[in-house]
Amino acid sequence: MPSTTVDASSLSKRDTIISILIVGVLFFIFGFVSWVNAILIPYFKIACELTSFQSYLVAFAFYISYFVMSVPAAYLLKAAGFKKGMMVGFWAMALGAFIFVPAAYSRTYEVFLLGLFMIGVGLAILQTAANPYITILGPKERAAQRISIMGICNKAAGILAPLLFAAVILRPTDSDLFKQLATMGDVERNAALDELIQRVIVPYATVGTILFILGILVYYSPLPELNTEQESPELAQANASKNSIFKFPHLILGAVAIFLHVGTQVIAIDTIIAYAGSMGIGLLEAKVFPSYTLFLTICGYILGIILIPKFLRQVNALRICTLLGMAFTFMVIFASGRVGFMGHDADISIWFVVLLGLANSLVWAGIWPLALDELGRFTKLGASILIMGLCGNALIPLLYGYFADLYSLREAYWVLIPCYAYLVYYAFYGHLVRRWSL
Repeated sequence: MPSTTVDASSLSKRDTIISILIVGVLFFIFGFVSWVNAILIPYFKIACELTSFQSYLVAFAFYISYFVMSVPAAYLLKAAGFKKGMMVGFWAMALGAFIFVPAAYSRTYEVFLLGLFMIGVGLAILQTAANPYITILGPKERAAQRISIMGICNKAAGILAPLLFAAVILRPTDSDLFKQLATMGDVERNAALDELIQRVIVPYATVGTILFILGILVYYSPLPELNTEQESPELAQANASKNSIFKFPHLILGAVAIFLHVGTQVIAIDTIIAYAGSMGIGLLEAKVFPSYTLFLTICGYILGIILIPKFLRQVNALRICTLLGMAFTFMVIFASGRVGFMGHDADISIWFVVLLGLANSLVWAGIWPLALDELGRFTKLGASILIMGLCGNALIPLLYGYFADLYSLREAYWVLIPCYAYLVYYAFYGHLVRRWSL
């Protein structure tokens, strides 16, 4: 049985700060494990000899687990409690990391995908717990501000993860190796690829061990078991006739917004290395581009912390970011011309992909409080529906990969336009819908 729950409003300022710090560490871990996919995709494409579509199965296997696990995670957390459920999540992630070891020894892409799926299962549990937790851990009007702080933790890890992973598994001589692979005989090429893929064994065995230990530590941490289903008498009366989560249109529309938002975010980060490659930039140089995108996302979070709610309403921040996303995507598709910037000689369009990091920064933080507004006792289940939307990370990159193979890497960015169009709709109107109309 879970521990006795407490209302967030009853916590002292000290307990609230400690809770925010602990959850911030969790979001750092989420980011580190998630955003390493930006380097895994091109890495597996080379080592396992994949097409663009096949390589984006990395994102599919990782994020489809959110669709599978989100609702079961809500019931797990309700039965076991916040901290015990978090421990189970960390242990599921550890199992996924350990699966990389036999996958590397056999160079079997499908086993790698199984490991990524298990890591995603653990993250689905953790995200289902942590996002509503931080949303209610303080005044509602400052929810986007707190989520922005969590976003900084998440994206700071995202900056470090591809760079650290690349530093561990890539070598200065690999540029020559990648060029020579096409001219090698089958035996020599297979031996070189086996050696390349087996470099992941030590890093992922280490990560698995750390995640297992973190599961134990979070169970014994001082995090309070918050009541995420509290509602005022007025709200209880308003929701008395509602017996289904589908009676909250703003939540369901918000889940669609999350689905599309995370898809746009992962495309901006996970495709940029390949897009740089299409401009003649090698992997060893291109590995830094995801970090540029994530850095601008962090800049957006910092602006959110400073401006919300004193100078800017949460909903207006969401509106600005979705409109910027639409504008930057059109520039990715239509802007052209080589420029030298930050030590790179690349087409100017790649810098608009980087700027998508800024546009995406406050979208997640803007959607969550709007979608969970007035859910009361349905909050935990509502959060699991929103987390289910993270499977957009699984499906939208595959769509991008399909069009990249069919047309070109640049033209494939057209998939972002309808995504941002819907996000603009939700920011201006969708979050206000309280009943389905015929």
